[in-house]
Order: sequence, then structure tokens, then C-alpha cells
Amino acid sequence: MNKITCECGHVNPEGTVLCEACGKPIEGNQHINGNQPNKLLNMRYDGSARRSQTYNKTFVDKIWNFFSSVKVGVWLIALTLIASAIGTIFPQEANNQSPLPANQYYEQNYGIAGKIYYQLGFHDLYGSWWYMILVASIGISLVIASLDRFVPLYRALKKQKPKRHETFLKRQRIFGQAEQATEEDKKALVQGLKKQRYKVYEQDGHILAEKGRFARWGPYVNHIGLIIFLIGTLLRFVPAMYIDESMWVREGETKQIPGTDRQYYIKNEDFFVETYDKDDPRYQEAIKEQGGSVVKNYQTNAVLYERTDEALPGSEPELKKIKEGAIQVNRPIKVDRFALYQTTYQLDEFKTMTFKLHEKEDSEEKELDTFTVDLVDPKSEYNLDNGIRVKVDSYFPEFEMQNGEPTSVSKYPKNPAFVFNIFTPENPDKPEVSFVGIGANLDPSGENQYKVGLKDFETRDVTGLTITKDLTLPILGLGGLIFMIGVIQGMYWNHRRIWIHPHDEGVWIAGHTNKNWFGIKRDLEKIVDGTNVPMVTDQNELKE
Repeated sequence: MNKITCECGHVNPEGTVLCEACGKPIEGNQHINGNQPNKLLNMRYDGSARRSQTYNKTFVDKIWNFFSSVKVGVWLIALTLIASAIGTIFPQEANNQSPLPANQYYEQNYGIAGKIYYQLGFHDLYGSWWYMILVASIGISLVIASLDRFVPLYRALKKQKPKRHETFLKRQRIFGQAEQATEEDKKALVQGLKKQRYKVYEQDGHILAEKGRFARWGPYVNHIGLIIFLIGTLLRFVPAMYIDESMWVREGETKQIPGTDRQYYIKNEDFFVETYDKDDPRYQEAIKEQGGSVVKNYQTNAVLYERTDEALPGSEPELKKIKEGAIQVNRPIKVDRFALYQTTYQLDEFKTMTFKLHEKEDSEEKELDTFTVDLVDPKSEYNLDNGIRVKVDSYFPEFEMQNGEPTSVSKYPKNPAFVFNIFTPENPDKPEVSFVGIGANLDPSGENQYKVGLKDFETRDVTGLTITKDLTLPILGLGGLIFMIGVIQGMYWNHRRIWIHPHDEGVWIAGHTNKNWFGIKRDLEKIVDGTNVPMVTDQNELKE
């Protein structure tokens, strides 16, 4: 690495624009910050040597320079926001309840737009590799951009000396000359600086007064907060840190709670919906405005169990009751670090359907036998007493006709329909085909001898629960807190510096701040008040 030795004797790293010690512009490097002779100095990063603006030869240099660019960081954030917004246009794969695979579901439901949506990976946006790369790239950009700026700036501010080169002073925005200042005036200026809570450093009669340096670190504190926040979001892809699952539990049913590694189970004792009493005068007006009943409460009475035996594939779990209670909206039941929220429900879902078999031409439909189908777990075949076999050829839990073909739009038995193959002792190899559903009973061939009819059915309510476990919240909260500290640090404090330079019989005064020039000029008005030193000049205003 080449070094640059200033005339003050300080050795600066390659790429330095202003000497770290005396501030003299380094000849040959002024183009880096766009400085021009006889114009005010560009004080960005105090003219320190930034790696991204010094080296551009190796592959590592090019990667570093790419990610250190603020424009690249802004583009990465913008692309991530746009992708996130597009990901909300259609439901994510994890949230749709269709039995269809994703490559069919999106095209069937949303046409060509859905097909493109699926092929580009927006259907599983937050688990897609390219979205994770975008988020990781933002983190890399934040780290590199921070290191590229923070380290040289910290070094420059740490090594700055009170004694500054005259060129540095004359090309500051705040500059003034007092050719006849007395020693008493100089002492009064120093006292004034201290009174304004400046830290005063002296070197051979040269004064550097500084306050609010910590404000310069505000943006980097922001970056630290954002990096922690991004780490928290990436940890949400780790199952041990974050779980967001949903489950349906029918009344009377006991099911394993997803995401708990078969440790916890839940039983739905009862689900009900309460409405406000329409005869209660307190609610009559609101109910009238609503145009119907108003729901007061959605509630699942549940029992939680913990598995006590070793979870082996195929083995029935041994369960121990550990908790019992109600799950209401925004009032979850909790176990370990899991919380179960009431999110949805299904009333009167079909539980079983009982069918009777009779001769087609029998006007009294005298049943020959009956069979009952469990709509959640139907058998493939039912053997009747008279030697007839009924085989389930097709089952459509939520039947719909689409493009002339029967299909099911979900896996839940909301509108069940069947295609039965009936094998009789007379024709064991040639089944009769029947289509049976709610309000539908078809004989496709028109030649069937037997007919299957719906005799009875049972229904039950189903509760929809969301299971969450989020160990990333403290990390996200910490990242947000640090980010806000950085915002306050950078917004409400200014880094102000004032240099007093002995010159002939008087002094030169120069000043710089990273923002709020009105504030530093007000400080200087108070400092020179009562002395023979004239008020400094804002050289930027002179040009205007």
C-alpha cells in the first residue's frame, strides 16, 4: 500500500484527499471528492481515504466497490419492497387450502397471470432463494458501506490536530480574520467556546474546539440496527426460531400441533359462535345498522396434551393432559413457547354420509343395505351383506364442475360428492357406475340395475387455529431500538468544529458542521461577543 507523507510530517494512507493531521489538500487526489481550486473544500468524510474510491483492480475490489455504493443499497431495498408488494397480489402457497398442486392452482384460478406468478416463484416468496439473496445482499451492502466509511472517518477524526494548514482554514465555509486580536481576546474566545460546551484542544497556540462528534456515528448506528433486524428476519427461516402454522381441528378430534415435533396435541372439545342479543336494547340500534346479527365471540374450548412416550413412526401416542381452556380471538392458549390463536372456523361441516342401496326401478326405494362413509377418512371399498361391493372410484370433498369436469376446490368436506362403482354377484367384473352428491344422483350409462341414494348425514363444527412461535421478536426489537437510537443521534445533534489559528498579530477563525449552519453561526456570535474579534463570514452566502 502506497503512503502519502504530508509536509506536516503525517503519513496518510493512499487515496487520502485531505491530510488527516493538518487538513492540507493532497495534490493529485482532489478529483476523488471533486474539489476545485479556490472553492470551498468538500468535507465529506473529512477527506479520508475510502477503500472503494482507492482500489479497483482485483475481483475483491470490484465486489467491495459494488456493495459499498449507496445507490446499489437503495436499489436493493427498492427491489425487495417491490417483490414483497407483488407477493401480496395472490395468496401465498402456504395459505391456500386447495388440494391442487401449486403449478395447477395458480393457473386455474388466476389464468396466465397466475402461471407467471408461479413460474417466477412469487407463490412462495419468503422461502424463495432469490428473495433470501435479496435480503442477504441488503445486509452485505450495509456492512460493507458502513466499514468503507466508518473506519476512515473514525481514523481521520481521531488523528485531527488543532494546528491546521491555512489552505484548509481559508476554504472552510465559515471563515473570518481578526488581524488585531489581543491576548485577552484570544482568552475570551477560549472561554466562550468552553461556555458553549465545546471541548477545547490546544497545540502551539492553535485551538480546536469540538462538540457533538458522536452525532457523526448516527448513520452507522442505524446500519447496526438494520443489520440486527435483517438477521432477525433471516432467522425466521430457521424452524427452531420461528413457526407460523395453521391447522383445522374438528369437534371431538385430537390432533398433533404442527411445529412441535409431535410433542403437543390439542383436542377440540367444542367450537361455537356467540352473537349479541338482538332483544337487548343496548345493542338493538347497532344490530339494526349492521343489518343482521353481530358476532360477539368466536371460541374453541380446547384441551392440550403432551406426549409422554417416545415418538416412533406409526405408534399411537401416550398423552398426558397439561392444560384446558378457551381460545378466543386475540386471546390464545399458550404452551411452552407456542401460542394457538383462533383465526377461522367452519360451521356444519359434513362428518359422515350414510347411503342406501336399492333397485333402481323400485318406486318405494326399499333399501337392500346401507353403508356409512367417513368423509375425512373414507374407505376405498364397502362390502354389503347381500354380496354387493361398493368401491369408491372418486371422492370430491368440495365438489364443483370446472370446464365440464368434476373437481374439488378444497380438501374439506363442504360439498361432498362421489363416483361409486357397484359390483354385483351377477356381474363381478362389470361394475355399475353412480355419481352421488348433495342434490345430485346420476346414472351415466342409464342402464344401472341398482341405485345409491343419500339416507342420512352428520355434521360438526371445525375450528381453524394458527400456531406461532417467534423467538426472533427480541432480536427484531433490539434492531429497531438501535435503529431509532441512531436516528435520534444523527438528527438531533450536530458535529461542530471551530479552529482558531494565530496569524501575525491576530487570529483566523474557521468553522465546520455536518448540518445546521445556523446553529454554529449562533454559537460564534456568542463566542465573539464582547471581544474585538469581528463576526465570521459564511462564504457560501457571499457567493449568493
